[in-house]
Amino acid sequence: MKKIINRADTFVKDTMEGIICAYGDKVKLLHNDFQVLVSNYPAKEGKVGVVTAGGSGHLPVFLGYVGKGLLDGCAVGEVFASPAAAKMADMIRACDRGNGVLCLFGNYNGDRFNFNMACEEVEFDDIQTKAVLIKDDVASSSQEHAKKRRGVAGMVYAFKIAGAAADNMMNLEEVAAVTTKALNNIRSMGVALSPCIVPKAGKPTFAIAEDEIEIGMGIHGEAGIEVRKMMTADEIAETLVNTITKDMPLKDGDEVSVMVNGLGGTPLEEQLIVYRKVHQILSRLRVSIGEYATSMEMAGLSVTIFKLDQELKELLQAPAETPFYTNSNK
Repeated sequence: MKKIINRADTFVKDTMEGIICAYGDKVKLLHNDFQVLVSNYPAKEGKVGVVTAGGSGHLPVFLGYVGKGLLDGCAVGEVFASPAAAKMADMIRACDRGNGVLCLFGNYNGDRFNFNMACEEVEFDDIQTKAVLIKDDVASSSQEHAKKRRGVAGMVYAFKIAGAAADNMMNLEEVAAVTTKALNNIRSMGVALSPCIVPKAGKPTFAIAEDEIEIGMGIHGEAGIEVRKMMTADEIAETLVNTITKDMPLKDGDEVSVMVNGLGGTPLEEQLIVYRKVHQILSRLRVSIGEYATSMEMAGLSVTIFKLDQELKELLQAPAETPFYTNSNK
């Protein structure tokens, strides 16, 4: 293992301290707890809180989207490991402004279990919560079993919609409803070219041959749909888009937002070459290309398609400012 770190057991703490050093005007630690990050921006009393949680190792997810117009708080665990329920409960309390908190997180066992406990705990403080699960990865389960799907890069769109809805002073039921509507129109799929190394493990999470590519690989190294011989950028784009649109058909006139997301080890040039083909296939409203939800240094990328109506379009375009996401609405 060759990584630019101090020690494997301080990886998360050092990362959090780096975020505060760099972006302390936007975010802060909750009570100096390096596992809980909250927004440093003022918020209206009565605004619904929007929070998430999950394992480290995916920057900018989850920490990079805490700020204005997106998340109010985020709790993180060790690399690829859920934070404790007590950390989540502390975060929920800190982000409640009297009208409840939306807990918006990926469909992973540890996160589900711990958020359930956290929400039960804050009920004793008379804090109302609602949980919305992110399940956008079409490769992780069939359409008939979509409730089992994993949450991947599409969560960035979900954070944006929920944050904008909360800033518009929608109530908790309304924020949850519009975020659920958004997620019903978000699909993602990825490919992996190489594994990553979790610092404490010190070895690759999986093995793949130099001339192979794994279709549908998860962001923690979960098995994909199949392993193929290496494909061209156009073939990758066509495979991902065609699989997504088969699951979520698009008709003439549909507006979409497209995200091409690098997994940590893929140059921006390669992402742009893939987007070139995606652009030829789809009409689109806007595009996001870069690293939005990574897996340490894994080489590969994902494509996310977000089908819009007028309400979702306006919420997506609403202003936001966080360490890793800025939308000036210009």
